Amino acid sequence: MTSMTHLERSLNAYVDTHTSRLVEIVRDLVRLPSENKAPHGDEASCQRYVADLLRRCGWDPILYTPDEAPGIRSHPLYWPGRDYRNRPNVGARRAGKRHGRSLLLSGHIDTVPVGSHPWTRDPFGGEIEGNRLYGRGSNDMKGGIATNMFVVEALADMRLGLAGDLVVESVVDEEFGGVNGTLAGRLMGFHADAAVISEPSSLRICPAQRGGRTVDLTFHAPNHGILAQDGHDSRVVRQLTTFLAALDDFKRARRQARIHPLYAAAAEPVPVHVTRISTAPWGTSEPTNTPASCRLQLFWHTMPGEDVEGIDREFFEWLDALVAARGDTFTARPQVDYPIRWLPGSAIDVSEPLVTELETAATASLGEQPRIEGIEGPCDMYVFHQLGMPAVLWGPSGGNTHNADEYVEIDSLVRAAKALLGLVCRWCEVIGSA
Repeated sequence: MTSMTHLERSLNAYVDTHTSRLVEIVRDLVRLPSENKAPHGDEASCQRYVADLLRRCGWDPILYTPDEAPGIRSHPLYWPGRDYRNRPNVGARRAGKRHGRSLLLSGHIDTVPVGSHPWTRDPFGGEIEGNRLYGRGSNDMKGGIATNMFVVEALADMRLGLAGDLVVESVVDEEFGGVNGTLAGRLMGFHADAAVISEPSSLRICPAQRGGRTVDLTFHAPNHGILAQDGHDSRVVRQLTTFLAALDDFKRARRQARIHPLYAAAAEPVPVHVTRISTAPWGTSEPTNTPASCRLQLFWHTMPGEDVEGIDREFFEWLDALVAARGDTFTARPQVDYPIRWLPGSAIDVSEPLVTELETAATASLGEQPRIEGIEGPCDMYVFHQLGMPAVLWGPSGGNTHNADEYVEIDSLVRAAKALLGLVCRWCEVIGSA
């Protein structure tokens, strides 16, 4: 292991002595709800907090809504139908003291909704129990946003000047396949030579993301009611059970995809999930009956390099073959709708300087070499890659992401902050006091 430099020891010591401040920022953010309920959202209060923190550190942030970005509505990556009233992005640039490499610290401030599953803790309480800080968005990804803000404070407190520009942004509308907020940041000119997106990567360097395809299927059939004389299950129930029984065939077909090297060790590189099934509301407010329709949501992962045309063709070939083979059950193909956009997989090479230098910084600050892997799900990193900016994911560990009792692990926040602060000082080059 390479011995730490004097600067690296100073950076680590700062993080260790200011851990309570890092935790405080996370708790502050968790206590400000920023739920994305597409097409609407509630991110404004969190974004004002982020902007105020930047101003106190001597930065000059701007707040702007994604639809203010020039040319966004005609951009091929734009997804229509979102409402951005009172949903600002925050962007800021601190100019370097001389020409040097620039770095962008990015993250999304929106969270998924609290949901209807019961929580055992206040989802907006920021409660701490042992090593866990609980709350909606604590792991995905207010812990990451807080880490970025903490790095800004550390640079100001330690009066460290940088040769290259440091850019920081907090974007809205990443959940539910949004990414218009991320696209807007690029169109507003918040560019850099490379970007770190502080998603909860469990202290892994993730230069790759899986893609994802989501479809809603609706099964329809005539229904003669629960007292029909034939006594059989409704045709809709037979369609549903036939579909679910055949789904393993689609899963096997997906496993023939070309697996990216960063997912070679995954037990299931391209999983297929049923995420929702619904026929009618539960309880006595609805009459007891056999269903005349059923909705099912299917989500499956894709690899970097796969395109949406190939993904859809593969799915419909499988679905049409199933319908044709079981004409006694399916009178027609189930209705297929797309609730969110196609999210492509994406990756940069592990030899990219951003990857190797983050690995060096993390190894020096943490005392061990981090794993380099692809992250399990889709996110907004593909926007950076498609627009020519090398980007990786780096962030803390946690659990119950998108579920009740979401939490982030405090010790991993500290470790993530040490490595990120080290990377900023290494990449942008410390050249004296601010």
